[in-house]
Amino acid sequence: MAEQRRKRSAQTSTAPQSRRTPPVRGPGQAAEAACQSLDGLLGHPTEGVSAVRRSDDGWCVVVDVLEVPRIPDTTSLLASYEVQLDADGELMEYRRVRRYRRGAADE
Repeated sequence: MAEQRRKRSAQTSTAPQSRRTPPVRGPGQAAEAACQSLDGLLGHPTEGVSAVRRSDDGWCVVVDVLEVPRIPDTTSLLASYEVQLDADGELMEYRRVRRYRRGAADE
């Protein structure tokens, strides 16, 4: 029994592994990282991605979020958020750039 404890403590006492994430490879991974980050922060479901573009230091992704669900669905309120990610896909900043009804046409 004591031998098992020693083995466990020896395993847990090893140096912590680096948690550095690999760089985001392509717009698909950037979009996925932006949606996950925003969903965790806002607590509202993401509806989709409107735009993804490479920036000097990472990615800029525009994510559409369902903010106020209503019945009928065409009257629900959505918002577009601009999400800035670094090259590793970590959230640097976000901001709401637009809020609109689902059934509304673009200007």
